[in-house]
Amino acid sequence: MTMNEGEMLREIFDALPSMIFVVDQEVRIQEYNAAAEELMRSGRDTILQHRAGEILHCIHSEENKKECGKSVKCSECIIRNSVIQALRGKRVVRRRTRMEVIQDDQKVEIYALVTVSPFSFGGAPHALLVIENISDIAELYQMIFICPVCGKVQNDEKTWMRVEAYFKNNWNVECSHGYCPDCFEKEMEKIKSSSKNGKNLTLSDSSGAQHRKE
Repeated sequence: MTMNEGEMLREIFDALPSMIFVVDQEVRIQEYNAAAEELMRSGRDTILQHRAGEILHCIHSEENKKECGKSVKCSECIIRNSVIQALRGKRVVRRRTRMEVIQDDQKVEIYALVTVSPFSFGGAPHALLVIENISDIAELYQMIFICPVCGKVQNDEKTWMRVEAYFKNNWNVECSHGYCPDCFEKEMEKIKSSSKNGKNLTLSDSSGAQHRKE
């Protein structure tokens, strides 16, 4: 491999937006890309040859003051177990996990997808560990408080807004309206009943707006 080829591969490695680590059997970091460096906030001398939990400041490693992989909670670690599974011959693809790490003396939750692929280098088994941060997407799965009367949603500032405004402000998602089959049948029954009785009918659409049916 020429120097230019090596430099190009390094540029590609660093350009990838997901956090990527090359780890050994003990989940010790052998190499990493720029996205991973942003999370670890340490120099290469501190990162290389250390276990991922120590460098990522895993909360269980910090709380128990034990070596990464030695605390009780480590047996449940998705990252560690995925690396072990991959090195046994079964590649792990986009396994979801929730990481708790310490950043600036604060506990931070990171929702992520973990992918691990095994390979051999220098006659020794290694694994390519990819961590995709999906914290923004995972917010959709968190509990949202909705008023059972008016249907408004409580946002992070504890104020209430319409569902459409909530999704627009938080996700830049435009909402449209349409009747579900059950509600469509109910509204049609209202129209038929009103026609028989000769009365004007006021219908409500899913946005809360009212329309008078003559």
